[in-house]
Amino acid sequence: MVRPADEQIWQWLSEVSDPEIPVISVIDLGIVRALRWTDELHCEVTITPTYSGCPAMQVITENIQQVLQSHGVQTVSVKTQLSPAWTTDWMSESGKQKMQAFGIAPPAQQASQIAKIDVSALISHASVDIPCPQCASLNTRLISQFGSTSCKALYRCTDCLEPFDYFKPH
Repeated sequence: MVRPADEQIWQWLSEVSDPEIPVISVIDLGIVRALRWTDELHCEVTITPTYSGCPAMQVITENIQQVLQSHGVQTVSVKTQLSPAWTTDWMSESGKQKMQAFGIAPPAQQASQIAKIDVSALISHASVDIPCPQCASLNTRLISQFGSTSCKALYRCTDCLEPFDYFKPH
């Protein structure tokens, strides 16, 4: 086997979907941090979970290995790196648009901006308008701090009445 270029590996990794939001890839999500070849046949991929207890990491690891092996990379290992912690700032704009089209409101602000906001505003999202991914209305309200996963909050649009998840910035 001829070792593929790193750009090709990154392209193949974009085929790996996030199991919880299947319309975005692990590249769009920003959890793939690095790749390196330990020798001509062994590729190591470094990932950072969206949070330390993320239950999808085992599935993501297996899917990364499967996709790269299906393209001829003989040995693939996946290393988890917890520091620096993942942030929604690492998400691609394309990923945020795909998330919106899927019906999940993407983060409405950069996580780096949150440091400038008081803690009560962070907890309630009160200082940020969360647009409805269905009708784009800003007339939305928080129903629960936790949606279908702990990294999402549950909102309802008071115009179209649809509930939706909001991917919280962190």
